[in-house]
Amino acid sequence: MIIDALSNAGKYLCVHPLFERVFEYIKSVNINSIEEGNYELQGDEIKAIVSNQPGRSLEEGISRFECHDKYIDIQLCISGQERIGWKPRRKCTQQKAAYDESKDVIFFNDAPDMYFELTNDQFVIFFPHDVHAPMIGEGKIKKMIIKVKYTV
Repeated sequence: MIIDALSNAGKYLCVHPLFERVFEYIKSVNINSIEEGNYELQGDEIKAIVSNQPGRSLEEGISRFECHDKYIDIQLCISGQERIGWKPRRKCTQQKAAYDESKDVIFFNDAPDMYFELTNDQFVIFFPHDVHAPMIGEGKIKKMIIKVKYTV
């Protein structure tokens, strides 16, 4: 997991060959006025989802404790204040159901080991080994989630 401010995104371009394209895209759009919806940036390799939804309660957030096998999540907080729970996947032992390949998601009943907060222009990068419970907070949270095809 990587947490940082959008102004430091250039430091992470070497982490994955598609990250440069992702952060170029973020710079190229007005993130404050971008409409909610799904955006295809590069076939099935890079997709973006923009949402502007009410935050979830702690209990509701933990009930969606998730990770992915095929995609890295780059989650950018555009406005609001978002609390996110995290735990390494190797420590999660209470899988809720089988992996859903069509949605690339696995849910767990485990509790997060830690929480952190994102505010405007801050992002987090979740790799397949990062289980996360996003969208915990009060009020509306506008965010962009960019799905980047995971390559080993």
